[in-house]
Amino acid sequence: MSHEPGAVLFDLDGTLLDTAPDMHAALNRLLAENDRAPLPFDAVRNHVSHGSHALVTLAFPDAPDEQTEALKKRYLEIYARDLCIATALFPGMDALLNEIEARGWRWGVVTNKPAWLTEPLLEALGLAPRMSAIVSGDSLNRRKPDPDPMWLAARQTGLEPAHHCYWGDAERDIAAGRAAGMSTLIAAWGYIDAGQNTDGWGADGVLDHPGDFWGWRETFTRAAG
Repeated sequence: MSHEPGAVLFDLDGTLLDTAPDMHAALNRLLAENDRAPLPFDAVRNHVSHGSHALVTLAFPDAPDEQTEALKKRYLEIYARDLCIATALFPGMDALLNEIEARGWRWGVVTNKPAWLTEPLLEALGLAPRMSAIVSGDSLNRRKPDPDPMWLAARQTGLEPAHHCYWGDAERDIAAGRAAGMSTLIAAWGYIDAGQNTDGWGADGVLDHPGDFWGWRETFTRAAG
């Protein structure tokens, strides 16, 4: 594995972007439509990385499978309508992206979020033109934790997988990056609940803040070399 990544790839929800406020708001609008009480933000936040199905199941735990699918469809309609009201880069991420670009590195996103949500969101935030890779959950037939999306991102950046470092806040993120031959980092600011044992994910490191990447890189390079 390369000791110096030439590209940084991010999971989207809970790693690059704090999408939880908008996804929580959409879920509460869905609950209101169904005459149910809203859920507090803290009860929803750490489920966001697991996608719309997990959120709808959280809100409607007693719904049969067929109803859950209908609710999920409606939830996505509501969310897509107000996709980027409160969503923003996590604190420190803007400075990190500027530094990545200043060093001549490439960066991008590999997410399980479908392209019809991913691409408008990145465009709304002005990020898409800066990116070398955008891989969504429906870009291929397989999604994370399969390594195929990671390899597609590497083809988009034009660099070998070993020259990439992938950041995520879910075990499937780390599994996908490792399977693809990339170095991997856990975004500790992400949507990780207390019941998850990140020590067992096998990542190359844990970042408490995006800016910690540079210190990790120095340590990783020394240890590997």
